[in-house]
Amino acid sequence: MQLEDIFSAIAEQDRGRELDLLHPATGEPTGIKLTIAGPDSDTARRARLRLMDELAELSGADGRVSAEKREAARHNYLAALVLRLDAIEAGEAVPSTAANILRLLRVTWVEQQVDAFAGDRRNFA
Repeated sequence: MQLEDIFSAIAEQDRGRELDLLHPATGEPTGIKLTIAGPDSDTARRARLRLMDELAELSGADGRVSAEKREAARHNYLAALVLRLDAIEAGEAVPSTAANILRLLRVTWVEQQVDAFAGDRRNFA
């Protein structure tokens, strides 16, 4: 591996890879797809920095952040990694907005799949 390989991998991870959400009980594809930026991308780096800033802002005088606020910050972090949402609701394409992505990430099994996919460099090789 050479340095240019490392830097080109970062750029490639910024283009993202597609995650096909799987049904939590059957493992079958749901048809809902998210394009996720890789863990070494500039997108992920900026999202990590925003997460740290958000947690610092949310901390009380004692330096603590409630579990509810930590969870919301984590959802914001994961949402920042989602470059595109491809889903249908009531027969219509769902706009790929931060609000729709956050709504989807509040479903525990969706959050877990996005988190696992986003953190696994093998998905971006």
